[in-house]
Amino acid sequence: MDHHGVVFKVIGDSHPGSHYLGYVKYHPDDKGDRHLFGRTYRQNSVVSKSFGILACRPECYVYSDTLGCVITGIPRDDIAVHYSCRHALLAIQEEPGPVAGIPVGKDLLAITQWVASNGIQGLIGITGSFLVGCYNERSDIDLVCYGPEGYEAARELFKQTELIRPYDGEDLTRLYLRRAKYMEGSSFDALIKQERRKLQGLTASAGAHINCEPIRADRDKTFSLVSSKEIGEISLLAEITDHAEGLTTSAVYEIKVKTILSSTVDEPGSFARRITHMRSYLGAYTGAFRSGDTVHLTGKLVHTQDGERGGFGIELTPWSVSGSYVANLAG
Repeated sequence: MDHHGVVFKVIGDSHPGSHYLGYVKYHPDDKGDRHLFGRTYRQNSVVSKSFGILACRPECYVYSDTLGCVITGIPRDDIAVHYSCRHALLAIQEEPGPVAGIPVGKDLLAITQWVASNGIQGLIGITGSFLVGCYNERSDIDLVCYGPEGYEAARELFKQTELIRPYDGEDLTRLYLRRAKYMEGSSFDALIKQERRKLQGLTASAGAHINCEPIRADRDKTFSLVSSKEIGEISLLAEITDHAEGLTTSAVYEIKVKTILSSTVDEPGSFARRITHMRSYLGAYTGAFRSGDTVHLTGKLVHTQDGERGGFGIELTPWSVSGSYVANLAG
């Protein structure tokens, strides 16, 4: 949170010396339905809207070498509070306070108890409204887990049906409607198939949505040397050839292009065999695909340099103001 009271969600693991990259998650607004520090706040779920929210603060616009485009971020010298997802979950478990007074909060406390009894507090955290304290009875539970050990711990948690029940039956329509507004163009069956691969479900008592985003381990330096240059936009069908690095955010999938459908670049066919990977910086596509899948991709065509290695890829940056970049499992 900065000194203006704006709460940012930090994105990725590589940040310039001047900023932490991220988008506006909660901001003071009289039309909002959240309350924090005695003020009314509004939640933002569309990353690119951050540009408008921060229109009077151009110091929050910053070029990212990693992404190869201008995005938003919080200047490091303007940070008032740094929220820790790990510490927040532990604090809720030790001092529930008002959390215990709402149905979804009681479900969360049951989960924190399971986490504590299994000794995995450092592997699981909480983000979203419960992290910053602006939750209400309609809030979801947004968990995060860290590294391979955290991923396995979270998978075990989501098997505990007395705490979390999987989406099934009529609830699948609820899940489809929840995701389809962000992943336009996907059929019901294909979208549900990729969504079922992710860590999400409904809390056992209140029936609130709960999900867990796997985050790269603190020691993971996968993106430390990555830089990108935007070339244009492209839409294509590709086969996932390796999903090992796609199980955590930021997700990287190795791909093989099957067919280029459209492009803003002349002679797009010349890039086809040189495009080797797809990257996504938000959790929407983390863990969604597996090797052998055919995926319809629409995103930025970028040239990526990773140390001495270089190549072309598809980037699903959420900071696009021209339209949504999407990845849909093909039927």
